[in-house]
Amino acid sequence: MRQIPASGINLFQLIYILIREYEEKNKVPCLNLSLGNPDLVPVSEILELKSKIQLKSDYDLHTYAEDKNLDRFAEGLVKNFTGVSVENYSHLKATPIAGIKTATAILPLACGLHLKGRENFTVVTHLPAYDVMGTWESVYPGGKRIVWPLSSKKKMHMDVSDLRQALQTAQVEKPDLIFVIRPGNPASQSANENEWKELIEFCVGRGIRLVNDGAYTTLTDRESPHAHISLAQIAKDYPALEWMELFSVSKAFSDPGQRLGVALGSKDFVEDFILIKGNTDSGPNPVGMSAYGKLFQDENKTQEILKDLYKTYKSRLAYLVPKLKSIGLESACDTSSGFFTLWKTPDFAYGIDLIEKSKKDGIPKAEVFNRLTIEKTGIVGVHFTGSESFIRYAVCTDVLDPKFQSRFEAAIELMKPKYLK
Repeated sequence: MRQIPASGINLFQLIYILIREYEEKNKVPCLNLSLGNPDLVPVSEILELKSKIQLKSDYDLHTYAEDKNLDRFAEGLVKNFTGVSVENYSHLKATPIAGIKTATAILPLACGLHLKGRENFTVVTHLPAYDVMGTWESVYPGGKRIVWPLSSKKKMHMDVSDLRQALQTAQVEKPDLIFVIRPGNPASQSANENEWKELIEFCVGRGIRLVNDGAYTTLTDRESPHAHISLAQIAKDYPALEWMELFSVSKAFSDPGQRLGVALGSKDFVEDFILIKGNTDSGPNPVGMSAYGKLFQDENKTQEILKDLYKTYKSRLAYLVPKLKSIGLESACDTSSGFFTLWKTPDFAYGIDLIEKSKKDGIPKAEVFNRLTIEKTGIVGVHFTGSESFIRYAVCTDVLDPKFQSRFEAAIELMKPKYLK
């Protein structure tokens, strides 16, 4: 007998169902722009390193990693991703993790939820967002979740005045944790120095812990004035700040199956996290940790791999974004970093009033639009609803393939999106 209601299906499970239904009915694959996972695999240099290390008989490569940091993996990743040398800052600590999603789930416990009681514990998160933290905070362990909304009018940038308003409305002076995703998901907006400084100073002033999910940190044009600035680059200079930033090889090296990353932050916070982690998992795969640790020692090679991968996504974005703008879709923000594009959901499409259909069907307008688009064109996105209504299209598929482009360009002509002004 089940103990969890079946209604608990998550957004991405729904997308998989819609894809399956379309492909079974039409006998052709979808034009899948919903994936937020790389469609690529690690470059040959990484695969060869893993292969060589896997054949070694060293005990540490075949037992639990726990808190091991083989080949200075953690310091190497942080230096290559952010430019920060952890060993230069006595108030910082870095530890390997078995992926960001698992780390996210235990963060409330690392902030003392189990000691304070769920009724007294509050977390601030953005919407729209890939809402792992929101689910864990408000549905699983429980607690109070406060939404810090992102707005298309502000190009999905973090605005501390909106944070202040959200806390005032919730009548909460000092939340236990503020959790953000930068570069964002679904809004691939970078963060700049001023944004971080304003948020950091707010957190220091109220004694609030701050965490950034930095999964897309390296997917940025570092030579651009709009390049993403990591939290670590700024937070390292604020010893009074309790903070953490989570990194991963998943998006940076097209290696999500490795389940490997780093948590970096203020020493006490990271040590709290390690205590909970020790009762949650047994550490990441040691062979992968060693392989990447050795790669990171060659900073020139590492930077070359990171830059080449982002060039691939950038060329795909250069095709997709103009095509969707040409049919009248309105963007919620520029894709300044990352590989997502985010669009305002139209009010009319395919000659249908989406607002009226949303009311009739009892589902959000963004979901109505996504379902219709899948049904009529096979183009699959991910719908998000917060204070506004959005559709996300990613470039984790080869949109430069002529066969894709032929189907895609014919399909989007059917959309005919319109907005009420």
